[in-house]
Amino acid sequence: MNTPHPTTSQAPAPALVASDLDRTLIYSSAALQLAMPDAAAPRLLCVEVYESKPLSYLTETAAGLLGDLAGATVFVPTTTRTREQYFRIHLPGPAPRFAICANGGHLLVDGESDPAWHTGVRDRLAASCAPLTEIREHLLAAADPAWLLKERIAEDLFAYLVVDRALLPEGWVKELSEWADGRGWTVSLQGRKIYAVPRPLTKSAAVREVARRTGAELTLAAGDSLLDADLLLAADRGWRPGHGELADTGWSAPHVETVTETGVAAGEEILRRLTRAAAAARCGT
Repeated sequence: MNTPHPTTSQAPAPALVASDLDRTLIYSSAALQLAMPDAAAPRLLCVEVYESKPLSYLTETAAGLLGDLAGATVFVPTTTRTREQYFRIHLPGPAPRFAICANGGHLLVDGESDPAWHTGVRDRLAASCAPLTEIREHLLAAADPAWLLKERIAEDLFAYLVVDRALLPEGWVKELSEWADGRGWTVSLQGRKIYAVPRPLTKSAAVREVARRTGAELTLAAGDSLLDADLLLAADRGWRPGHGELADTGWSAPHVETVTETGVAAGEEILRRLTRAAAAARCGT
């Protein structure tokens, strides 16, 4: 008599959680939006120091949620920051194996940029949009020194301006967006920064590559700006805060939830919802 072999079920791969950082999970002092009385304010954990001064925070509750989430999922910080700017951040939980910097221009694996990925990105940019030099020249020619504080090139991939928002003329960003759109570039206004980013340079492409490498079948995402829209659209489920560029423009998608909270409280609530969604996926519900 033949005895059948017992069947074993393979556990599903952990969910992939790809989240923007600034104004989604972590917040500068100016972005905290602590509207409650001082005595009722949450305890904050500093996760970034710049020029010997504390710069970015999340609530202690959010820190605990993020630590647990990073231990139970493939957690991928997904940021427009350069690698140098990203390495200033010390998030709770285990060090992420994968991270995405420069809006998808660099895919970090154990802290090192994947050279093949970066070469592929550069090839795509060269083939499909105007060169960075043309965009930078236009930015500098169109900007007024009365409100332009700084201009920067990030990772030799895109450009951004730091401006005085109070003096920025109404309609200037819209005009720049229309000009850049015809050259294959996207413009995004985030706080005091105006980004000009090549349209093919996307967070979602890098996240899809991480999903391919890890075998993740479920992608959860969070973000607040126009540069996060492609990431949210590519995910199975997404969340955005009640503040930011997407909120200001009324951007929405059927599978993307908006939390009502703003500021650092929104970061905490987004982590709470990501945690619940990842746990439900593990349980198969």
